[in-house]
Amino acid sequence: MDQAQQLRNIIKNQSKPQRPLARIITVTSGKGGVGKSNVAINLAVQFRKMGKRVIILDADFGLANIEIMFGTIPKHNLSDLIYQGKNIKDIITWGPEGVGFISGGSGISGMYNLSRDYLVYIIVNLAQLDAIADVIIIDTGAGISSAVMEFLVASGEIILVTTPEPTSITDSYSLLKALNQSPRFSRENTKVKVVSNRVSSDDEGQQLFNKLNAVVARYLKLPLTYLGAIPQDQMLARSVMQQSPVSLQYPNAKSVKAFENIAGTLMNPGEATEVKQRGMAAFFSHIITGRKLSSTQISANATSGAPVSPN
Repeated sequence: MDQAQQLRNIIKNQSKPQRPLARIITVTSGKGGVGKSNVAINLAVQFRKMGKRVIILDADFGLANIEIMFGTIPKHNLSDLIYQGKNIKDIITWGPEGVGFISGGSGISGMYNLSRDYLVYIIVNLAQLDAIADVIIIDTGAGISSAVMEFLVASGEIILVTTPEPTSITDSYSLLKALNQSPRFSRENTKVKVVSNRVSSDDEGQQLFNKLNAVVARYLKLPLTYLGAIPQDQMLARSVMQQSPVSLQYPNAKSVKAFENIAGTLMNPGEATEVKQRGMAAFFSHIITGRKLSSTQISANATSGAPVSPN
């Protein structure tokens, strides 16, 4: 069976209940330095403690936040899948508590320059993550770059991390505005959830959300859901310096309790079932549809065999 046929079968079978699909959660922020990667990592650890298999895809190109915070250097990244013939299991690095992560490197941004055969090959490989993980967390870059927007429009579930800083609130609104204006964004099929980070109290976290939500509701008419607040915590800052998730390094820290509560909310059966699960094949097909690939093009044009050229 050629790779194009494999991909057609994967996407077709995603509507069948017997095929397990990973839950994809994309974590993002309007500006850098608000603790986005910390949220991604500690939620992953909490999901593992709840018995879920978790993989983080570090899509914050060039910054390598996940591997630094885990204190683990990956042998391979997504570029090795694309250019070196590695398979999907080769590029997964296993961190603390059995959380897997994939370093994106320049791999995903380079996908736009690849031939259709290569794109089919990559997506067929990434689709295998559905059998490896129950939850896949995409840790995007910050801001409204085209790369970040592509991940967000492909996501059915987005966690937006913001802080009380005026610039963070303004940039969060700018990100939501850019997302809302994207012609490929589906508000009906996307849940946008907000985490208030580095707040002094639960009340401040709620007020921060209320402020952002009021502006978004008035001007964008985009519904937001509040997940909760993560307090300012010296133990969390210390754990970053020690390159270990605070959920493992200081399990009794006040921020850890907040991560536990947010993870519990996300894994509530009602919360989980309201999000349409797409699976990794559909997720990445959606990302590159606007540039190079669609299921129709695959059916009509993709060739059989291994990819032969990256251009």
